[in-house]
Amino acid sequence: MATSKTLLASFVLACSALTQAAPTPETMTTASKAVTTETIANKSSADWLSYGGDYHEQRFSSLKQINDANVGDLGLAWSFDTDYDRGLEATPLVVDGVMYVSGNWSVVYALDAKTGKLLWKHDPQVPKEWGKMACCDVVNRGVALYEGKVFVGTLDARLVALDAATGDVIWDVQTADIKKYPYTITGAPRVAKGKVFIGNGGAEYGVRGFVSAFDVDTGEMAWRFYTVPGNPADGFETPALEKAAESWNGEWWKAGGGGTVWDSIVYDPEFDQLYIGVGNGSPWARNIRSPGGGDNLYLSSIVALNPDTGEYIWHYQETPAETWDYTATQHIMLADMEWKGENKKVIWHAPKNGFFFIIDRETGKMLSAEPYGKVTWATHYDMETGRPVERPEADYTAQEGPVYLFPSSMGAHNWQPMAHHPETGLVYIPVIESMFRYESVFENQAEFDYSWGQWNLGSVLDQGTVGNAQLGQKVLPLMAKGFLLAWDPKTQKEVWRVPQKLAWSGGILATGGNLLFQGNPDKELAAYAADSGKKLWQFDAQTGVVGSPVTFTVDGEQYVSVPAGWGGAFGLTAGIEPGPRPAKSRILTFKLSGEASLPPIPAVAERTQPPARSSEDPAVIERGRELYAVYCFACHGQDMVANGAVPDLRRLPTPFYDNFNMIVLEGAMRKVGMVGFKDVLTEDDADALKAHILDEANKDWELGQQSTWWLAVKDWFYGLLSVLIGWLAEMQAS
Repeated sequence: MATSKTLLASFVLACSALTQAAPTPETMTTASKAVTTETIANKSSADWLSYGGDYHEQRFSSLKQINDANVGDLGLAWSFDTDYDRGLEATPLVVDGVMYVSGNWSVVYALDAKTGKLLWKHDPQVPKEWGKMACCDVVNRGVALYEGKVFVGTLDARLVALDAATGDVIWDVQTADIKKYPYTITGAPRVAKGKVFIGNGGAEYGVRGFVSAFDVDTGEMAWRFYTVPGNPADGFETPALEKAAESWNGEWWKAGGGGTVWDSIVYDPEFDQLYIGVGNGSPWARNIRSPGGGDNLYLSSIVALNPDTGEYIWHYQETPAETWDYTATQHIMLADMEWKGENKKVIWHAPKNGFFFIIDRETGKMLSAEPYGKVTWATHYDMETGRPVERPEADYTAQEGPVYLFPSSMGAHNWQPMAHHPETGLVYIPVIESMFRYESVFENQAEFDYSWGQWNLGSVLDQGTVGNAQLGQKVLPLMAKGFLLAWDPKTQKEVWRVPQKLAWSGGILATGGNLLFQGNPDKELAAYAADSGKKLWQFDAQTGVVGSPVTFTVDGEQYVSVPAGWGGAFGLTAGIEPGPRPAKSRILTFKLSGEASLPPIPAVAERTQPPARSSEDPAVIERGRELYAVYCFACHGQDMVANGAVPDLRRLPTPFYDNFNMIVLEGAMRKVGMVGFKDVLTEDDADALKAHILDEANKDWELGQQSTWWLAVKDWFYGLLSVLIGWLAEMQAS
């Protein structure tokens, strides 16, 4: 008769035989080669094979080992530190126990999905000075996986194919001419039918948008579709562009036109169509971009293309005459639904402009458009024409002075993906409620001076900073709220919402365990009940979480993983006091009864007194403030409060101020991303900018030296004042 020790040993041996071995190049090759158009279309619950889970991009997993009854037992299984501490926006892909995820500067990591062990890393060596051309941080939203290859778009507009088993480069192609135009790529590629599809960014800098298809094996370009027409004198690439040119006026091509396909690209295997979300105009202000009016196709549109040839099939323009940075690049979701007694195959779309669209994906006809967020630029959509009914004052280019509108240029929903849960029937949207001060700078195209490598908006970017960082911290949450919204697409109505302390929360994952997972700026990953929105679990991530969670199984055990790192457009510009930050941005992975922990938060460096003000002249300081709003704000933050990943200009060591012109004009720090601005700034400009920075630095220092009780009084006063400012601003926008 066997002893208990013998039985135990036999049991352990039997269990170990069922345990998946650690990934090897051989097993990685086998698993990754099995990722094809068919397997992505029919994703297994054990893996996460593409950006949205499968081609429908509903971000739902049927896994329910982790559920609403036991999610409280979820713990950290492992964490992996990336090489940088900037914003992480990627969606990890997982196949057969291997995770592929991208980080800052387009670096790709392959990890053991069970342990977090690094299997290989590929650094595409993006020149750090090219980071200036990224309007919205040096982020990357993920890779694509197909037939043994990993594809990544790089910040300097390359598309790279890597061997999924080793990380070796198979091919590397330049997708855009960056010597002539400041193109970037931050979006995730999509793959289907032997082709990899990729768009680009750069509309704010003045480029012409397009989407391209490349052969997965050779990197040879199969086709390219431009989203806006070029110079008519050069001829039009397609009949669709010749038709689109009728909706433009003036010499729009000189400033690019915009229309970059910087995020959502979705393949539809049922209709064999490729849908692209098209971005904003360049410049923003249409009176400069296209004087005399016009809808400006195909800006802010969803366009359906033939995936084999790139030929135009149909389009629907969500925001005609786009003037507010209301892109249609947000997450495109495919669904089947009953609509007015008919079964329809549709697109669900919640773009920046604040309306939730239902679009017939066979024909492109708009079936419904209802506001899911706060909207003041339009009252509704005319169902006969399919066009928005705009408020008269919404066209700020025709107004004198500023116009305050909801949504802001961040949109009511930005790039962070939404999710759908088939059991509740709801779509879950990370909503932003933020106002923007729109004001045209120039009256017409002749006045506009295009500047290469700089923002070319034709509109005022300066939001009228409050002139005090402490007050700014109080006003910001009122002016940029966020919430998790549960939306019923059948009734086109809100079901519930979960308010969040600030805008810019992460993408959403829905699972079969009646759960939603989402990160937020409050340094949490949280789990909510999908049916009610009740918060069931949270984890202190030590940094804001804007990446998108996924779930998968290894050895029959369910895991949830999310990239954690605060940044992106709002993360850079918001001016949120960073406080302590982790040394690196991380990949966090959880399981039931996980027992790992994060390392202690590094100590905050002791502040040192800044040099004396270089000027007391209010006119010089105000000039510096105006220059800061144009050239520095996008990276170094509102009211000069940086997020910690990019230096806070108020708290630099003295040598930086001593060598100010060498850095700001000559680009002495270009190798770490701080390029020189001598092509647009004079020495007098640099002196004014330095005067403003040192003025703010000394205000910040003086505030820190005040007594605790006086700070408390000021904090109370600023809190009260911020409520008043927020109320007045909202009244004006409404």
